[in-house]
Amino acid sequence: MSANESANWVNAYLDLLKHQRGLSPHTLSNYRLDFQALLVLAADQSLAQLQYFDLRRFTSKMHAQGLHARSIARRLSSWRGFYTWLATQIDLPANPVVGVKAPRKEKSLPKALGVDDAVHLVAQQAGDTPFALANRAMFELLYSSGLRVSELVSLNLNNRIESNDQNPGWIDFEQAEVHVVGKGNKERIVPVGRCALDAVSAWLAVRGQLLRTEVHALFLSERGTRMSVRVVQLRLKQHVLQVGTPAKVNPHVLRHSFATHMLQSSGDLRAVQEMLGHRSISATQVYTALDFQHLAKVYDAAHPRAHKRTRTSKG
Repeated sequence: MSANESANWVNAYLDLLKHQRGLSPHTLSNYRLDFQALLVLAADQSLAQLQYFDLRRFTSKMHAQGLHARSIARRLSSWRGFYTWLATQIDLPANPVVGVKAPRKEKSLPKALGVDDAVHLVAQQAGDTPFALANRAMFELLYSSGLRVSELVSLNLNNRIESNDQNPGWIDFEQAEVHVVGKGNKERIVPVGRCALDAVSAWLAVRGQLLRTEVHALFLSERGTRMSVRVVQLRLKQHVLQVGTPAKVNPHVLRHSFATHMLQSSGDLRAVQEMLGHRSISATQVYTALDFQHLAKVYDAAHPRAHKRTRTSKG
């Protein structure tokens, strides 16, 4: 396998991940970077000729260059999957990544705000402009339902699917739920607290002032385009400085805060994992069979911003 052949196999594997596993563009981009690193480390050596000790040497080199242990582990995982697939395409003696371990990583707890800090942060609103109302709605929703920021900006006004428009999510105000399509195209339903619903309703009342061509997008930028991840990050950073929150906060911190506060209040790890859309760390645990009404009950009783509300039955 020449260098060109190695690159061709990598591209073929990336196509497989994209079309068969339905990975997001962001995840595919990370995979591509992992394989580019492998090609650089292999230099003129064919990927098919690499052996266990080559991969161990690569791992040591990455560690010496200061690459974080978590990043090294991710690369090894990507490479291991690639070689498993490659063995089905060509005659490969063994998977050279099997048995290669990343350096030990320091244990660290996810960052999370205290309940008072989180509530104070999302409850603050700088005026009644469309800009301010959009911010309040987005920040409340991030903390209310533990959404990933990519899931937040992908939300549409409703569940109507137009041609060439794959609806990635929407809010059901009647049921107080947000329908989300997360990583790996996994669908889930998460409760939405009354404070977040009120904030989104206030935003919708002025959304038309920014409406241009993005008729389906729930959240719009000042230019009338669908809100981007980067803009949400920048707006939240500015908001944190304005309200004086004593911590570095990004959208993922609000997601961690949601999970931490829910777990502290409810003690129900299974329900929290279901609402976050996480795969269980144990292959024997399957959470898809959980009844949603149980999740809603846990949410209503535990989340600081939920507030009691009446749910209507579906069907």
